Amino acid sequence: MPDLLAQTLAMPGLWALIGVVFVAGVVYGFAGFGSALVYMPLAASLMPMKVAVAAFAISALSSFFTVVPRAWGQVNRRAVGVMVVCATLSASLGLWVLRVADLTLLRWGVVSVTALTLLALVAGWRYATAPTLAGRSAIGLATGFVGGATGLLGPVMVLFQLAGQEPVATSRATTLVFLTVTSLLLLPLMAFQGLLTLPAVALGLVLLLPYGAGTHLGAYLFRPGLEKFYRTVAYVIILLAVLLGLPVWD
Repeated sequence: MPDLLAQTLAMPGLWALIGVVFVAGVVYGFAGFGSALVYMPLAASLMPMKVAVAAFAISALSSFFTVVPRAWGQVNRRAVGVMVVCATLSASLGLWVLRVADLTLLRWGVVSVTALTLLALVAGWRYATAPTLAGRSAIGLATGFVGGATGLLGPVMVLFQLAGQEPVATSRATTLVFLTVTSLLLLPLMAFQGLLTLPAVALGLVLLLPYGAGTHLGAYLFRPGLEKFYRTVAYVIILLAVLLGLPVWD
């Protein structure tokens, strides 16, 4: 294990990745979304997608202590429960795609999903009707598949939440708890499919503290009255991550 840790610390680009995961945590803490949108485009350019996805799922465990306790009192628990169950059911299929698909194709998929989500958010797409149980179930299934295949649990869920009519605090809390709980439930599914390798675990543990520190800082900075400012900053950071993560730079 010491040798594995030493190899992880000597990984090319590690310090840049630590900086990225810290920024991803800050974005997640104050905006309630966007951590994987910041992390994955850049991480996928530094390592195999399988390692990037598994390591991030481990680092996200810190969110249970930094953002979930405060968000729990504001969350729509029934909605979260339905979507978590459905996401867990479909994630196995997504993880299978991650395991067998072409790396370059997956990277383009990550960048494309991220960019399309960003465009929809900036355009201000909204729906007026209250979501039904079937609608939330479909969102959970789509989120689990996309998250398993690309590491991006957020896009489908975030677009759904931000396009709705819930109060800002409730929408943010629901998104935070859903993404954090689903990330935890992905770990045994990854282990079952052989994706939770020792290098991924070691990297995830290294990234856990900077990500946790970022989410704690972001949650501390969050003020409901500054929601538009926070979202604007998150959008800019996500755009930079998309541009820097393009496979054409290889």
